Amino acid sequence: MPTMELKYGETFLNIDVPDKNLIGVISPNFVKGVENSEDEVLRAILNPIGTPTLDKIAKPGDMVSIVVDDHTRPIKSKIIVKPLLDYLNKVGIRDEDVTIIIGHGTHEKIRDDEAENLLGKEILERVNWLPHDANSEDLVYIGDTSYKTKVYINKVFYDSDIRILTGDICLHYFAGYGGGRKSILPAITGMETIVHNHAMLTHPKAATGNLNGNPVHLDMTEAAKMANPQFIVNVVMNHKKEVVKAFAGNLVEAFTEGVKLVDQIYKVKANKLADIVIASAGGYPADMNLSQTYKAIDSAIRVVKPRGVLIVVAECRYGHGHQKPFYEWMKKYQTIEEMEKELKVNFELGGHRAYYLLKAKEKADIILVSNMNLKEVRNVFRLEPAKSLDEALEMAFTKKGKSAKILVMPEAAKVLPELVI
Repeated sequence: MPTMELKYGETFLNIDVPDKNLIGVISPNFVKGVENSEDEVLRAILNPIGTPTLDKIAKPGDMVSIVVDDHTRPIKSKIIVKPLLDYLNKVGIRDEDVTIIIGHGTHEKIRDDEAENLLGKEILERVNWLPHDANSEDLVYIGDTSYKTKVYINKVFYDSDIRILTGDICLHYFAGYGGGRKSILPAITGMETIVHNHAMLTHPKAATGNLNGNPVHLDMTEAAKMANPQFIVNVVMNHKKEVVKAFAGNLVEAFTEGVKLVDQIYKVKANKLADIVIASAGGYPADMNLSQTYKAIDSAIRVVKPRGVLIVVAECRYGHGHQKPFYEWMKKYQTIEEMEKELKVNFELGGHRAYYLLKAKEKADIILVSNMNLKEVRNVFRLEPAKSLDEALEMAFTKKGKSAKILVMPEAAKVLPELVI
């Protein structure tokens, strides 16, 4: 009977899965990380894809903006920013002419301690930095996309001579992938821009790991091109959060090359569906709240048999998340049809989480092992709460029988199972 160790916040939960029940473990394909991530980032900067090198783009006296991912993402941005700043210094760009913009999108504003963890004390003392505010009154309107999205962007970014995007390329459940153009929309755009873009998430091609015909992605790309970043630096990491490879240069071309590597690591073939799937969101920050945890549900639900059971392991130290509509929609609307109709007519960020959660529940029963209030989990979010992983497994066996077949996903938020039968 193998003991499975599953990440839970910044700790682990263990579960013993009987041999007769276990039919497989779905994990990302392991690819070794580079020995020195900063050296790898510098290699990419010196060998850009589709653009000249930065020394041909930037010159002394230029005002530079660097967009970084916020604290909800797995990457610590100092990995990219430190070598980037050092290189800009060599080009003649002074630290005082650089501003780092934390691309919050609609997420909660970063605390000072979180910013230090993200960027490091040295970087915060070297350059100016600011959190983006999607509701700021000084956002700059730069035009409409072909999808009729009015694009408002951060004024500091707009006013800069040199505009650089950084981040990691990973799977995303309706944009297809994170990284690249997402460092503009939603990271540093206005609330109206984000809402109009995200309202297209009900489109059948707005799906994890898909860019072809995905209107959310295509709209993001148009908006990003309008904002005119001259250079991006993105990385792809393995499931241990080690940098595997960095990609720099053109907004589209560098991102596209990174996507290919993401597919190699995180798209995993699965040849069986299971009666029960045990899925960890992958620990903090992927399981910081129920809203972020949905990414794990989106992945794991793909390999559960219809009317099977999905056990989700996620600490949710911040409860359901800061988006009020997530909570309010779960209380207000009873069916997926009601939510889908409302999303198309009156889209609200957070409401889309409620829609996706009900959509997953249409396929399987979901048991949540978390630190959330048990009554709230059951009565508001309509999930079955469990006090422990052992209790959750017993509940699942009661539903599906002691001979039920089980799949385990230790990093569910990061992997995309592709069913091959």
